[in-house]
Amino acid sequence: MDSPVPPLPSEPRPRRRDRHGRGMRGPVAPPQVPLSTSRADSFRDLVQDSVERLERRWPQLAEVDFVVLDVPETAEETVPLGSALSAEKGRPAQIAVYRRPVELRTKSRDERALLIHEIVVEQVAELLGLAPESVDPRYGQE
Repeated sequence: MDSPVPPLPSEPRPRRRDRHGRGMRGPVAPPQVPLSTSRADSFRDLVQDSVERLERRWPQLAEVDFVVLDVPETAEETVPLGSALSAEKGRPAQIAVYRRPVELRTKSRDERALLIHEIVVEQVAELLGLAPESVDPRYGQE
């Protein structure tokens, strides 16, 4: 008995709608809406804003790498919010801001922006060997 078996399709058919007939689901928000940015991207933008604000006053900061890390790599008694590494042969100076410790200490975006700016100012001051008030005259006043 030979029963005709239909051949298997070589490529899957495009899915036109879901099983319940409501159509394909799209994104919750369009990409230009802030809701679609992740917390990490939003945090990175706040750090970049702070760096750009300081680079206008200190052009030599263009040679410094600013990075955002989730948590510090070393286990210390107190959790640092940022760190600064001076330049060495073959490696530029680097300032790191730690996202998770900062997020845990702030409740709103405005608080987070202020704390990030203070951290960046403190790390730049440490890197340049200056007082934070000389790096940004508005340090500690906001």
